[in-house]
Amino acid sequence: MPSELFEQLEKVYEPARFEPHWAEWWVREKIFEAKADAPGPMFSLAIPPPNVTGSLHMGHMMEHTLIDMVVRWKRMSGFNTLWLPGTDHAGIATQMVVERQLAKQGLNRRDMGREAFEKKVWEWKAESGGRIVEQMKRVGTSCDWTRERFTLDEGLSRAVREVFVGLYERGLIYRGEYMVNWSPGLQTAVSDLEVEHEEQQCHLWHIKYPVVGSDDVFIVATTRPETMLGDTAVAVHPDDARYKHLVGKMVAPPLVNREIPIIADDFVDPKFGTGVVKVTPAHDPNDFAAGNRHNLPRIQVIGFDAKMTAEAGPYAGLDRFEARKRVVADLEKLGLIDKIEPHTHSVGKCQRSGVVVEPMVSKQWFARMKPLAEKAMAAVRDGRTTIEPEQWRNTYFQWLENIRDWCVSRQLWWGHRIPAWYCEDCGETIVARQDPAACTKCSSKKLRQETDVLDTWFSSGLWPFSTLGWPDQTADLKKYYPTELMIMGYEILFFWCARMMMLGLEFMGDVPFRHVYIHGIVRDGQGKKMSKTRGNTIDPLDIVDKYGTDAVRMALLTSAAPGTDILWTEDKLPAARSFGNKIWNAARFLFLNMERAGIEPCIPEPAKAVTLEDRWIASRLNAAATACDEALAQNRYHEAAQAIWHFFWDDFCDWYIELKKLSFREGSGLDDGWRNLLSTFEKALRLMHPAMPFLTEELWQRLAKGATNQPRSIALAAYPAYKAEAHDAEAERQMALLQGIITTARNLRAEMKVDPKAQMEGTLSTAGEEKAVASAQLEAILKLANLKLTVTDGHEGLKIKASEQQMEAQRNRLIKENEQLEKNIANHERQLGDEKFMAKAPAKVTDGMRTKLAEYREQLDKNKKALGAL
Repeated sequence: MPSELFEQLEKVYEPARFEPHWAEWWVREKIFEAKADAPGPMFSLAIPPPNVTGSLHMGHMMEHTLIDMVVRWKRMSGFNTLWLPGTDHAGIATQMVVERQLAKQGLNRRDMGREAFEKKVWEWKAESGGRIVEQMKRVGTSCDWTRERFTLDEGLSRAVREVFVGLYERGLIYRGEYMVNWSPGLQTAVSDLEVEHEEQQCHLWHIKYPVVGSDDVFIVATTRPETMLGDTAVAVHPDDARYKHLVGKMVAPPLVNREIPIIADDFVDPKFGTGVVKVTPAHDPNDFAAGNRHNLPRIQVIGFDAKMTAEAGPYAGLDRFEARKRVVADLEKLGLIDKIEPHTHSVGKCQRSGVVVEPMVSKQWFARMKPLAEKAMAAVRDGRTTIEPEQWRNTYFQWLENIRDWCVSRQLWWGHRIPAWYCEDCGETIVARQDPAACTKCSSKKLRQETDVLDTWFSSGLWPFSTLGWPDQTADLKKYYPTELMIMGYEILFFWCARMMMLGLEFMGDVPFRHVYIHGIVRDGQGKKMSKTRGNTIDPLDIVDKYGTDAVRMALLTSAAPGTDILWTEDKLPAARSFGNKIWNAARFLFLNMERAGIEPCIPEPAKAVTLEDRWIASRLNAAATACDEALAQNRYHEAAQAIWHFFWDDFCDWYIELKKLSFREGSGLDDGWRNLLSTFEKALRLMHPAMPFLTEELWQRLAKGATNQPRSIALAAYPAYKAEAHDAEAERQMALLQGIITTARNLRAEMKVDPKAQMEGTLSTAGEEKAVASAQLEAILKLANLKLTVTDGHEGLKIKASEQQMEAQRNRLIKENEQLEKNIANHERQLGDEKFMAKAPAKVTDGMRTKLAEYREQLDKNKKALGAL
C-alpha cells in the first residue's frame, strides 16, 4: 500500500491549501521564540512597528519579506535570533479613526470627556486594532510573537516617562512659545517631518505700502496677502542700496490703521520680488525669528481654527482662504495692487489630514536636538553604525547638521500624556516620574496635569530598548541590545531612524543597531508612489490569495536591488508562481518514484558521491549556498533569490533529476543514488526556505515524516553551509562538457526541425577530456538528447544525421512552409510598394508590416539552410 506521503501530495500546486495551516502552526508552536540564555551568536532585529490602525500594504509586504528572509537565514545559521514584533499606537491616525466612528453616532470627544473617549479608543484597539498583526502572521512573518509589544502598553509607557523626565532633568526638554506647524484639521501641532510639501500654481501679489511722510511707495511681494493684516514691519537686506536711505522710517500697511517700521535684516533675499518683504512674526517661521531679533510685536490674525481673529478687523470670522480673496478685492478697489504674477509655490500640508498647515506661535514642549544629533552623527562617522546604500548616509548627516528643536507635544487625547503638572497657586511646573500629590515649591495640592500628549515618534524612538524591558536591566536587554540590523524605508530615516539613534545613545550609551539598510519603495507600473488618493494601491492579501505568499515574496525579492524602487505590476507574479509549481512538480515526481522504489519518507545521510552528476550537484549546491550567504550578508536580497532560482530550476530540475532518473529502478530501496538525490533535495529545500517558507515547510515535513533526530520545523534546521571539500572543479568542468554536447545536439535538431521524439544518430569527433566524458556518458546523451552517438578521435565536433524517412518528412515540411513564407513575403512587398496604400495606412500598420516582412525573410533564410543541411 502506498504511504500517506504519496497519497496526499496533490497533482496541482495550490498554496491556499497549506499556507494558512503553516502560518497558524508556526505561531501556535512558538517556532520563532527566542531565549536569551540559548547558545549561539546573537542576532536581533526590531520590527518597524506598523500603525495599529493599519492593514498590510505592498510596502509592508516588501519590507517584511526582506526582513523575514534575513531573519530565517540567521536563525537557520545557528544564531540566537530575535525578531521582536509590535505595533505603534499612532496617536493622530487612531484618534481620527475613533472620532469618525463616534461622529456617525452623533458623538464627539469633547462632549464625552477625556476618560470616556480614551476608554472608547481602547475598546476599538481590542476589537479592530490587531488586524495588521493577524495579516502579518498570515503571510509568515517569523517574529517571536510571545514578545509582541505595543507603544502604549504598561512597560513602554514607563520607559517613555523615564526618558521624558531624564531629558528634562538634563535640560534637553523645555516648554516655550515658538512657531510650530499647526494642523487646523487635526487641531494639533505637527512636526516638520509630518508636513508634506507639494508644488502648487498660485499667485504673487505685489502690494503698495506707502512710506510715511514721503512720496515713496514700497512694493511688497507676497503669496499670502491675508497675513498682511498682522504685519508689524517690512524688511530689506542691509546691503540693498535701493532702500538703505529708508531703513528706520515707517510705512502704512494698507487695510490696517497703524504704522510699522522699515528694518534691515540678512534673511531678506534682494532678488525675490522687489527685495522688500513684509514681516508677520505670528504667521511665518522666518518672520518669527526676525521679530525676535528686532523685538517686533506679534499680531495673530489667523486662529487655530484657520479662521480670521478679531485682530483681522472687518475680516474676522472668515476662513483664511476666503479672507485672502476679500483682501485682494479690497486692495484692487483701492488701487494698491501693483501687479499679480503667476507663481509656483511650495505648500505644506498635514500628512494625515491633507489640510494646509498654518505656521502658528504656540506654547509647546520641545526637545533640544543639537546635543543629541552630534552624538548620532559621531556614531555613524566612527562606524559604530553603518548606513546602506551610501547615499542615505550623506542624507542622514545633512538632516542632523541642520536639525531644529523638536516639538514633542501634541494636542491630542490618545497617547502618552506628558508627565508635567502646573501649580495653580504659584505657577510652578513639576515634571516627575510619579504623579505628584503636592507642589514641590509651595506644597499646594491644586495641581493641573498637562493635557497634551507626546508625539507618537517619541515613544517609537525608544523602540529598540523599551521593547526589551528598559529601564529594568532585563536578560533580554543584556542579550539583544544593540540590535544587529534595522531595515526600513527611506521615508522614515528622520522620523524614526535618527531619533532612535539619538535616544539610544543618550539612554543606553550605545547605538540601537549596528547596521541600517534602507530599501526602496514599491511604486505602481508607471513609477508613481502608491496612495489611496491616487487609487493605485494594491492589497497584497488579494495577490496572496491568487498566487500564494511564496510567489509574491519571490517576485518582490528578485526585484529588490539596493538603491532602487520596485515598479510593481502583476506581470511579475506568473513566473514566480511557475517557480513554485516547478518545485512542487519536482517533489511530486520524486515522491512517486520513491513509492515505486519502495522508499518511505526520510532524510538520509548522503552516500559517497561517485557518479558525475552526484559530484556535480554537491558542488553546485555548495556554490549556491555560498552565493546566498554572501548576498544576504551584504543586503543583496535579489542576488540571493536569483541564486536560489537558478540552482533549483536550472541545476537541480533541468539537469540533475533528468540524469538521476536514468538509474531509477522499481523496488530498488534506498540505494546510494537515492541517498544522494534525497539528501540534495532536502538541502535544496533548506536553501530555499528563507525565501519561500510555506512551500518548503510543506514539502520538508512530508519528507521528514519518517526521519529521526530532526527539528520540528525546517525553520529550525541548519542552513546549508559552504564546505571547501564540496567544491569539485573537475566535476563541474566535466559536467559542463556533457551539457555542451547535449545542448548542441538539441540545437542542431531544432535547426533541422526534426521531431524531438525521433531518435537520431550522431558522430562526435573530439579528443582529451571531452572524449572521455562523452564515452562515459553515452547513455545520458542517448536519453537526454535522443541521440545515438559514436565517439571518434579528431577535432571536427558534433555532427548529427537523420534517417532517410525523417529527412524526407522534414524536406516536405520545409518545402511547404517555404511556399507559404514566399507568398507572405510577396504580399507584404506588394502592399509596401503600393503608393496609395502607403499614403492612407497609419504609421503603426506600415511599421508592423515591415517588421513582419523582415521576420518572414529571416525564417525563409533559415529554412533554406536547413534544407541544404538535409
